Amino acid sequence: MDSGPQGPLGTPESGGKPPNWQEAKTFYDNLAPKKKPKSPKPQNAITIAVSSRALFRMEEEQRIYKEKGVEEYVRYQLEHENEPLSPGPAFPFVRALEAVNSRLRELYPDSEDLFDIVLMTNNHAQVGVRLINSINHYRIAAATVFSPSKDVAVPQSQLRVAFDGDAVLFSDESEQIVKAHGLDMFFEHEKTYENKPLAQGPLKGFLEALGRLQKKFYSKGLRMECPIRTYLVTARSAASSGARALKTLRSWGLETDEALFLAGAPKGPLLEKIRPHIFFDDQMFHVTGAQEMGTVAAHVPYGVAQAPRRTAPEKQAPPAAQ
Repeated sequence: MDSGPQGPLGTPESGGKPPNWQEAKTFYDNLAPKKKPKSPKPQNAITIAVSSRALFRMEEEQRIYKEKGVEEYVRYQLEHENEPLSPGPAFPFVRALEAVNSRLRELYPDSEDLFDIVLMTNNHAQVGVRLINSINHYRIAAATVFSPSKDVAVPQSQLRVAFDGDAVLFSDESEQIVKAHGLDMFFEHEKTYENKPLAQGPLKGFLEALGRLQKKFYSKGLRMECPIRTYLVTARSAASSGARALKTLRSWGLETDEALFLAGAPKGPLLEKIRPHIFFDDQMFHVTGAQEMGTVAAHVPYGVAQAPRRTAPEKQAPPAAQ
């Protein structure tokens, strides 16, 4: 046990003087909210499911599980169940979601149009006590994501979400053209169909939900103070293929706060500058690049980029002459 300074209540730091009961009660009452916010009904909420190993750092626990087995793992968790787990890579993202919820409850007390954060785990039931204690300690609950290679500070009061375009917000239609026919045909295709909206991709609905919440702040005159900010970060070129992406969003009645067209440049350095809480991309190359620059990145397993590369069959030597 650490015997250093511990706090104001009859501890070494306060000279050992026993606190009176009322002072102690007031101190502890101020540590927690007076009333836990009511969870919204699932049909009204924007549900975010996050794994326990993304919300909390569990490297040591995982090492024990792999090296010593499940019994030792459960024993370790039981012995440490009153010690909160350290925040993991998804923790700042979830904390920002809760900050948005808090602002929405202030502006719209009766609305259930909120984020509902669901913690998902396949841990042994006995381990659940430590997870619950950790959640209660931080007052939050939390998609399996890829941990960044280094820590980069992100905003605590503004949620920042970055999306790739093709095969994330949009369908993989254009990526199929690139894979099958190359970039020149892709540029020609995008110019020809510039005014035809792309089909929706798997995360279009999430951007739509974020946009709906943003408008609740805009309607209160809080556009500049909105606690949600969205980004389109795409390898498309603004000059040759960017117009179709923007016109597609407009046709859906959606927008992003910033649209960044990198023309094939690496995404990691730019993501390091905008510091999103999470970045969604369908290609592991970009996910890895984001990780290396300190961004929490989520791989979207959708589209032609997920197809295994075919290796050319080996040419067989002609049969020897008889």
